[in-house]
Amino acid sequence: MATATKAPKSMNHEGTPELITFVIPPLQQQVGVYELVGTAPYMQLRFSQKAMDKMKSTQMAGQQARSKKTREARNFDDDYHQAMHLMEDGRHGIPASSFRNAMISACRTIGFKMTLAKLSVFVEADGLDSVDGTPLVHLIGDPEKTEMPVRNATGVADIRVRPMWRNWSAKIRIRFDLQQFSSTDIMHLLIRAGAQVGIGEGRPDSRQSAGLGYGLFDVKH
Repeated sequence: MATATKAPKSMNHEGTPELITFVIPPLQQQVGVYELVGTAPYMQLRFSQKAMDKMKSTQMAGQQARSKKTREARNFDDDYHQAMHLMEDGRHGIPASSFRNAMISACRTIGFKMTLAKLSVFVEADGLDSVDGTPLVHLIGDPEKTEMPVRNATGVADIRVRPMWRNWSAKIRIRFDLQQFSSTDIMHLLIRAGAQVGIGEGRPDSRQSAGLGYGLFDVKH
């Protein structure tokens, strides 16, 4: 084991600083496998390659882009497919960070420090997004195209086309620090994340609204 010392602010009776020695224990981690079943629809919105290419071309054009704005016809089917996360082998996926972020957020319900959870809980990926390399967990289920009216930040009404899975499931691998969480703790935290936080678009823990109740799940025991 490694040891280290640090000097406290207090002095001993001889007026010299006292050194406190502490021990850094070895890292102890465990990987648990959990089967999840959606209890509410899961909706996905990936930042599309088409949108990124458009932003890039606009920025590269600079001042010229302002005077040459053209409004292209919108392809709703393309929007639908662009919003999906697909692995390199063609399987659908959910960002692994979605589950990790949900568990970290669920720590608020039990008073556990989220900053410690960030360093202690990790979700291992089954593959990478074929476009941007986002780590993904395999999503089991069949998507359907949904069209929903929304208001942009400017207040202008718009239509969002997104893939939604009414019935879905996933098997995830969680690597965690045994000095912060036990396997039972992880199970309970994951259950809270599925029942109270959710993942994807319209989840209860959405940053911009109270959500639509989407993205909730249960853990098979």
